[in-house]
Amino acid sequence: MSKFGLFGKFTVQEGQRDHMVDILLDAAKSMEQLQECELYTVSIAENEPDCIYVYEVWSNQDAHQASLTLESTQTLIQKAKPIITGMERISTLHPIGGKGLT
Repeated sequence: MSKFGLFGKFTVQEGQRDHMVDILLDAAKSMEQLQECELYTVSIAENEPDCIYVYEVWSNQDAHQASLTLESTQTLIQKAKPIITGMERISTLHPIGGKGLT
C-alpha cells in the first residue's frame, strides 16, 4: 500500500490563528506516538492572518482514518471547532520519498 498525504488549509475566526496553531501543534505532538504518522507539519503564511496549513504523511490511508477516531484527536477537534470558519483539502497526495520520509 502506498503512503498517504494530505495538504490542508484551516481558516479561523479573526485573531484566533495563534490559538489554532497551538491546537494543531498539540495534535502534532500526539502524532509522535503513532508510528504510522511519518510527518505532521503546521505552517502559516504571512499574507493570510487567519489561515493555517497542515501537511501530513501517513504510512497509508487507513492509518490516517484510524487516527481520527482516537480520543486525543477527538478532544482536539472539539477544541478547534468553535474557532474554525472553513476547511479546505488542498490536495490528497501519494508521497514518494525525500528527507524526513522513511
